[in-house]
Amino acid sequence: QVQLVESGGGLVQAGGSLRLTCAASGGTLSTYAMGWFRQAPGKEHEFVATINWRGDTTYYADSVKGRFTISNDNAKNTVYLQMNRLKPEDTAVYYCARGPMYYSGSDYSRFDYWGQGTQVTVSS
Repeated sequence: QVQLVESGGGLVQAGGSLRLTCAASGGTLSTYAMGWFRQAPGKEHEFVATINWRGDTTYYADSVKGRFTISNDNAKNTVYLQMNRLKPEDTAVYYCARGPMYYSGSDYSRFDYWGQGTQVTVSS
């Protein structure tokens, strides 16, 4: 059974950057799409970004477009989320999740395995 582990979260000032990493064990990510979602206190899960299995198709939420970049390294079984120009409203727990091979959308229900999340806090 695949396990996903996120890392790289932390406390950063507004305008700063963080790079989140999602590492997989117990299975390959090379034939799956991957997504990042986030959940702020008292709010529902929110879509952030997805990337298809080949890494040639990405999709972003409007709120992060132009600031965040999702990428994958299938050789390392890892997915990344580079977050630049962070804002206080980006504060949330960030989760990575595995989706269908050719998927590059935002439907939460299409993702079957989820990590435990990493906290990102952006101070103003």
